[in-house]
Amino acid sequence: MSWLRAFSNHGSLPLHYRPTLYAAAGLALFLLFWESVPRLGLVQSSLLPPPSALPEAFLREFRSGQWSHYVGLSLNHYVLGFLVGSGLGTLMGVLTGMSKSLEWLLAWVVRLLRPIPNLAWAPFAIIWFGVDEANAVFIISIGVFWIAFFAAHGAIRSVDRDLVEVADAFGFRSGPERLFKVLLPAATPGILVGVRTALGQAWMAVVAAELSGVSGLGSRMMQASSLLATDIVVVYMLTMAALYGVMDAGFMYAQGKLLKWKP
Repeated sequence: MSWLRAFSNHGSLPLHYRPTLYAAAGLALFLLFWESVPRLGLVQSSLLPPPSALPEAFLREFRSGQWSHYVGLSLNHYVLGFLVGSGLGTLMGVLTGMSKSLEWLLAWVVRLLRPIPNLAWAPFAIIWFGVDEANAVFIISIGVFWIAFFAAHGAIRSVDRDLVEVADAFGFRSGPERLFKVLLPAATPGILVGVRTALGQAWMAVVAAELSGVSGLGSRMMQASSLLATDIVVVYMLTMAALYGVMDAGFMYAQGKLLKWKP
């Protein structure tokens, strides 16, 4: 473990390299542990494929065209569901955050619907939309909606009241003026936190939505698991993780540009 002690030596390791090197070491240890479990016979490789078996499985899927086909389908479900759910959730959160009367009016509706898991809506999604893309978009939208709703509502509610009073003093008294000149700029960081959380939640909802038979990564994973092709299942699990990582990095970059005024 001398390499680990070397990482701990602050005098020999530049400060800006430490997080990256520690993260790489942690990932390497995780992969080594994962590789050793099936190779030592602790778990059958058919139940837990080692990481070394995944590149070959990925190449098989990629060369057959199935990987790009299912990724494309799921990305379409994901993007549409995310946009619909986060858009409507943010809109309703902003409106209820601005209006106490609307918040009171919807209070019990929210309490009634919020605890229902998005997968519980699957029977209605099949009845209403059939086994179709709209089915998946509907379920993903529900999974995203509440995250965006509560983030936007909380962000609007937490805006400093002094800012609102200053806006009144400068003549911004109408609802639209107050919203676009004061509330939204001040609440944007909090709203974006909810949207970023929804980015990850939407991928969880994709698998749930596609378990009902809609073609995509979820359905392909179920097909592979029924044949005990666990290496294919892991390939698609890692595919979703990679897609989320790319989207999250892109979102953080865009957020930094949008909030560059924020100290």
